[in-house]
Amino acid sequence: MNKIMILGTASGVGKSTVATALCRYYKNKGFKVAPFKALNISLNSYVTEEGLEMGRAQVVQAEACGLKPMAYMNPVLLKPSGNNKTQVIVNGKVQCTMDAYKYKELNKELKKIVKDTFDNFSKDYEIMILEGSGSCAEINLRETDIANMSMAKAADADVILVADIDRGGVFASVLGTLMLLSNDERARVKGVIINKFRGNVDYFKDAMKQLEDIIKVPVLGVLPYFELDIEDEDSVTERIKNKDITGLDIAIIRLPHISNFTDFNNLERLNDVTVRYVNNVEDINKPDLIIIPGTKNTINDLRFIKENGIFDKVKELEKEGTIILGICGGYQMLGKSINDLKGVEGEVTLEKGFDFLDIETIFNEEKRTKQINGVIKDSCDIFKSCIGVKVKGYEIHNGVTNVKDESLIFIKGENDEVLGVYNKEKNVLGTYLHGIFDEKEFLLNFINDIRVNKGLNIIEKELLDYRVYKLKQYDELAKIFEENINIRRVINI
Repeated sequence: MNKIMILGTASGVGKSTVATALCRYYKNKGFKVAPFKALNISLNSYVTEEGLEMGRAQVVQAEACGLKPMAYMNPVLLKPSGNNKTQVIVNGKVQCTMDAYKYKELNKELKKIVKDTFDNFSKDYEIMILEGSGSCAEINLRETDIANMSMAKAADADVILVADIDRGGVFASVLGTLMLLSNDERARVKGVIINKFRGNVDYFKDAMKQLEDIIKVPVLGVLPYFELDIEDEDSVTERIKNKDITGLDIAIIRLPHISNFTDFNNLERLNDVTVRYVNNVEDINKPDLIIIPGTKNTINDLRFIKENGIFDKVKELEKEGTIILGICGGYQMLGKSINDLKGVEGEVTLEKGFDFLDIETIFNEEKRTKQINGVIKDSCDIFKSCIGVKVKGYEIHNGVTNVKDESLIFIKGENDEVLGVYNKEKNVLGTYLHGIFDEKEFLLNFINDIRVNKGLNIIEKELLDYRVYKLKQYDELAKIFEENINIRRVINI
């Protein structure tokens, strides 16, 4: 079994992108290849067919490999939940919620689990593409490192170091990273990739040679700055930038602990639709649709929007008929109250919600993680074309939501579970389904029903299936990689 590890000089330099490119390149060459990231720190997670939770970056890489996502690809997932608490998920299941400052005590156990998981998982594949986390040269974290050089040693993998030239200081970041590694760690670094280059690379070749002479490690190539629609855990900062409003205006409330922002990637593909992320009252304006997304800390985020005025603004817009959709934690906020008498989110508390939906949520210690199918059961003049449309997605939440008026059920699951409800006026909707917009039929019908109600034209009935679209993006990424990186040197490594 061959393996290579992709490490970075910092967070957001493009490790996930390079790893995904390699996954797709080797998949297209006919190899049985799989991704692996020992430890993820992210609120953006996914639920596998087995009901196990994992980071989204390895879901993308699994898709690029032509594989179903498996929790073993990301054996440790840390989900910060506020109040210095972090939920620890091991091989897809919640192991504990720990004080963030007590991570050191759990570290030794996690390292063994990661090593055992990799050894058992990797033996079924010809090539393993491993990815690190953040910077691989954090000297203050060396003792507790799981995801970077510690994993490279455990897997006996050579390393490609990725650096981002777009943020500036690329030469110092590469040299500084290598200098901070120990001798044996530095010996594992077999190549450097410069990412996000703008301009003519021919004028950069002398600089590449100068860098090679200094670091005594080959520069494998320079990836240009490009825009492909591929999920990246660090891309939320790019996606949340406000945009000029054209066509249907969708405002997503940017909660402090927002999770699963990838729920809305498919919305961004639509023409004549603007998707904005807002975190203050001034930016909300009068959108056609407000979405309150998922969150890892529902009560604290609900208090946040009460304190900064968003709560009252949403209530005001609801009275004016604005359509409001809540997903997961956002769904819980739309009800009468959220009861956390067991202190699941950190403190024992009861918080009043928007009172738009006739529901109440009680948190419990058991987390529900499940893929699920459903159907739109009822509708109204606004959403008449959604009736009978099949939907699917996944649930990740603590809390049981009690629905008081079953006549207002919006989505029912295949086993008669309540997956979403309306208010009586049917301009407020809530659902537990993450990924509901990934299904083309529901996405188009839902958005077009709102557009028709607003007097706008129907759009994109021939929209490419999202799964097919993503595979085309992976193929384009692999092509860009092969055209700009010395692939022969990579293969030799």
